[in-house]
Amino acid sequence: MSGMLDAARHERRGGGVSDAARPAGRPVLYVIACGSPVTRDVGQLVGLAQERGYDVCVVVTPDGRKFVDVPALATQTGHPVRSTYKNPGDPDVLPSPDALIVAPATVNTVNKWGAGIADTLALGLIVESQGKGLPIVAMPFTNAAMARHPAFQENIVRLRGWGITVLYGDDVLKLPAPGEGDAYRHEFGWALALDAVEKLCPPGA
Repeated sequence: MSGMLDAARHERRGGGVSDAARPAGRPVLYVIACGSPVTRDVGQLVGLAQERGYDVCVVVTPDGRKFVDVPALATQTGHPVRSTYKNPGDPDVLPSPDALIVAPATVNTVNKWGAGIADTLALGLIVESQGKGLPIVAMPFTNAAMARHPAFQENIVRLRGWGITVLYGDDVLKLPAPGEGDAYRHEFGWALALDAVEKLCPPGA
């Protein structure tokens, strides 16, 4: 486990872009996207965050990578889109984050996060960033049947109890029936997640 977190730590330091080279007043926002149809639209969040003054890096889970246009996101952000731990000795490629948005957060990611599991780069970054006290906003998305699982419900409460801003509930987004998630993509509140992180880590602060 320590080796995994060391690799995650190296991912978070600059590597073609060093922390010293960051543009002044532009906090680095990591967008962690999971395996969900909603992830197809993560570029919307990237664009909104850039408009508000964030330097955005996208990290996707291995399943999340299936839903995104990796070259397009790399062009949009100016950073590689990462999904796996780097090999020892490989160069660092991303600047360190100042804040994270985990959206859409799947049942799998929420439950592993609640258990402290770091078996993907995305989870390793989340777990370590929480330990460092960085601002984290999570916006889960799943179907209504999976959301009823007791472990998921308990971990939503657990994350909130740890100080994580979790945007979840009927007042945020009503969950679809199984198999209907794609039809709800347009209702996902990317701007809500960004509004929440902006309160915790405003650009230029």
